Amino acid sequence: MNKTLPLLACTFLIAASGVALAQKGDGGKKLYCWNENGRKVCGDALPAHAVDNARTEINAKSGLATGQVARALTAEERAAAEVQAKADEEARLAAEAQARRDRAMAESYATEEDLRRAFGERQAVADETVKASQLGVEGRRQSLVVLLRRAGENELSGKPVPKNMQDNVRIQHDQLLHQQALLKQQLAERELIDEDLATALERYHAMKKPTKDG
Repeated sequence: MNKTLPLLACTFLIAASGVALAQKGDGGKKLYCWNENGRKVCGDALPAHAVDNARTEINAKSGLATGQVARALTAEERAAAEVQAKADEEARLAAEAQARRDRAMAESYATEEDLRRAFGERQAVADETVKASQLGVEGRRQSLVVLLRRAGENELSGKPVPKNMQDNVRIQHDQLLHQQALLKQQLAERELIDEDLATALERYHAMKKPTKDG
């Protein structure tokens, strides 16, 4: 028979059930205790309305707790748990990939100088790219200055500024802004190479560091 009792009756129920079941030889019977409306309730069967509640499972024969069951997660909590699990898995895979890259780096470069030389090639290419963009920015600026000067001379002399000149001013201005944005990006990438080198050296030293067993 299904029974639910408040907290004050739980101890008696557990003890009495233990005696009765010991006499019957049924050692697999369970009791359940859960919170309901702010009070603890125990019973020899779990009602349908309590299946999602957190509960303690008790061996009716010994009166000892045999397990804890957490309450069922809400839809929001399940979604959050899935997101966290995905993030944890991605972090694990990223860490494994980084470890493989570190091992490959340690095996590819016999010395620190070899590693620096490899990064030096990237730095040299980036430096040349930045230099070319700086020249491009300066050239665009000079072209724009010339066009603006001519347009200004026309206005000062009371002459209209030709439409093709206006269009050229706008085009040169847009190209200058584009070139400046490109240069800014290239300078950031050049700094990133230095940061990558510092990180690579740190990891390289850690991989090459002799272990106690070695």
